[in-house]
Amino acid sequence: MSNKKRAGGSFGTKGYYIALILCAAAIGISGYLYYRNANQEEPQIQAPTQDQYVDVVSPTEDDIHAVATQPTLPPAGDGTVPTTPQTPVQKPLQTGQPLTGETLMVYAMDTLCYNPTTRDWRVHDGIDIAAEAGTPVCAAAAGTVSATYEDDTMGTTVVITHKDGYVTVYSSLDSELTVSVGDHVDLGQTIGQVGNTALLESALGDHLHFSVSCNDVPMDPNLFFGLN
Repeated sequence: MSNKKRAGGSFGTKGYYIALILCAAAIGISGYLYYRNANQEEPQIQAPTQDQYVDVVSPTEDDIHAVATQPTLPPAGDGTVPTTPQTPVQKPLQTGQPLTGETLMVYAMDTLCYNPTTRDWRVHDGIDIAAEAGTPVCAAAAGTVSATYEDDTMGTTVVITHKDGYVTVYSSLDSELTVSVGDHVDLGQTIGQVGNTALLESALGDHLHFSVSCNDVPMDPNLFFGLN
């Protein structure tokens, strides 16, 4: 019996130490694995090798032609493409002298000039051009005849309205006119003939009294002739 007890006690003691060693070994292995995983280096990204590059295919002429010939979709709405409105170019008024002749009296609205008919000094809103009776008188610019009348002092008169606010007046004409109110006249078109119907300027003989205004302001006819 004593031998069995000693054998059993010896085996129990050895088993205890074996279990203790196994536990220690397990703890050691676990610690080692944890330490190795914690200190394991992160994977590095390697640059692709020449063989790993992807070839980029350049478009061929057929591809470019196919893209270029694709139909263009119409814009939304009514299908029209809006365009920028263009400002029309304003051409200057083309002018010319109503007839050729000697200037008897000049334009003088900022000074006084002598009137041989009234024998006094007064302003003069136009120019007096000498010419034989019956000489054709022409429109000094294209426009519309806005008035024809017999003036008590300036005789037979024709008024023509032009663009840009210009108005020309032809006085001391012969009573027989070739235009009527509302007629459109062109530059150089005959509107009447030279006469001597202006009582205020009868001492000058046969002549045309020609005056111009712009926006109801008198202007020198010579400046009007220079608008070209």
